[in-house]
Amino acid sequence: MDLHVTVSGQRNLAGQIYRQLRERIVEGRLAGGTRLPSTRELAAQLGVSRKTTLDVFERLLAEGYLIARRGSGTFVADTLERLPARAPGHPNAQIRAAQALSQREPHDPPILHDADAPPWWQTQTEALALPRPDPHLACDFAGGIVDKSRFPFDVWRRCITDALRVQARGQGAYRDPAGEEKLRLAVSRYLAFNRAVASNWDDVIVTQGAQQALALLARVLLRPGDIVAVEDPGYPPAREAFESFGAKVVPVPVDDDGLIVAKLPKRARVVYVTPSHQFPLGMPMSLARRVALLEWAQKHGALVIEDDYDCEFRFEGRSLEPLKSLDNAGLVAYVGTFSKTIFPELRVGYMVPPVALKGALMRARQTADCHGCVLTQTALANFMLNGHFARHLRRMHQTYAARRETLLAHLRGPLSRWLEPVMPNTAGLHLAARLVAGADENALLAAAREASVGLHALAPFHLNAPLQQGFLFGYGAVEVEQIDAALSALAAHLEAE
Repeated sequence: MDLHVTVSGQRNLAGQIYRQLRERIVEGRLAGGTRLPSTRELAAQLGVSRKTTLDVFERLLAEGYLIARRGSGTFVADTLERLPARAPGHPNAQIRAAQALSQREPHDPPILHDADAPPWWQTQTEALALPRPDPHLACDFAGGIVDKSRFPFDVWRRCITDALRVQARGQGAYRDPAGEEKLRLAVSRYLAFNRAVASNWDDVIVTQGAQQALALLARVLLRPGDIVAVEDPGYPPAREAFESFGAKVVPVPVDDDGLIVAKLPKRARVVYVTPSHQFPLGMPMSLARRVALLEWAQKHGALVIEDDYDCEFRFEGRSLEPLKSLDNAGLVAYVGTFSKTIFPELRVGYMVPPVALKGALMRARQTADCHGCVLTQTALANFMLNGHFARHLRRMHQTYAARRETLLAHLRGPLSRWLEPVMPNTAGLHLAARLVAGADENALLAAAREASVGLHALAPFHLNAPLQQGFLFGYGAVEVEQIDAALSALAAHLEAE
């Protein structure tokens, strides 16, 4: 068969072909079981090299969109035929419930899960949410921290100055709760090009970090006692956000394919996941599991919150596109942040919720803080639209890749008697390492302190799942030389014991 695929120009031919084939598969225009032409035939049809079509097929095969049958050819996988179809004008039960909830008292304060408990920012989870390296240690592998020293502050200063000029000419009026139009446009373009999330600028809501996006979604979706399913192990501040609105958080175990959909509680109203890079273990959610999750959400009237917290940094292979890119039925609220790509103090995040939820979210945002900092949003829009953000990401990708390789070399070498990386650790600014059988976690922590190295255990990320003893190694804020010296010293201390 001939495929209706077009290429223009000579730039990124493989990317052009990949996106068109993937779109046709996801939308059902290439049905499951359809036999595709060979890579040689497709290359001849499109006038490109066979290596280009080989690269496209290899990527689609690796991501699960195609299957190869020896001696028969390459076929479209039938997994995606189970994706919920779009139903215009008929949002699912969860969205209808959220719309109804948005009509209740929007000014009700959140209902805390334990009035006698200390605020969450005073508990141990705050150390995980807002990690601060110990300045007395030579090297601290705290997660969630980025390297601000390499940020182009001279360029940022010009963006701020331009934004000040714009602000000086404007009226002293309140702004759109969804954020500045220019930044929403920049984010929508970035998501479309880099993450295959199709949206226009009006679909994007700018927030003060991903945590505010989670709080706004919880406010419009949840009543006290509602069930929220989260990954176990998982991200503690997300659990705290849902619990602060009175929700009952139910942990769901993960395996090598991500969240185990079969173990989701049937009455869950919301499912919170990190499918591109599971936090903290690092595996991506497989395509089959993603389809199963969307199918489950449609069946049970649940909303899926996808936290794509550090999708920009991938060092091996290709990541699957976000869950949101498979969502035809308004089941997924996509959440992102600039805290990992620029720095957390910026306090800018964003979400792309189902269209049916936007009105309720705008009311909640207006009640919470009206809108974010216009100056910062305008400067960030300039930074993105003028290409500075993309250049910064390319530079930081090289920096973080070198640190990751140094860390892995030690874990696979001198430290392999005590630790083994959780695989695949192919993305993000941290990786997890498990203790090998017989290793003593307390002994490693003590040896690390003696070597002036800060290690952080995996235990606090667990709720009910069997505890995986080991450590989270954040490498966003440590130089290659620091990693090399610190882990060499740690190995020497352990060998001496």
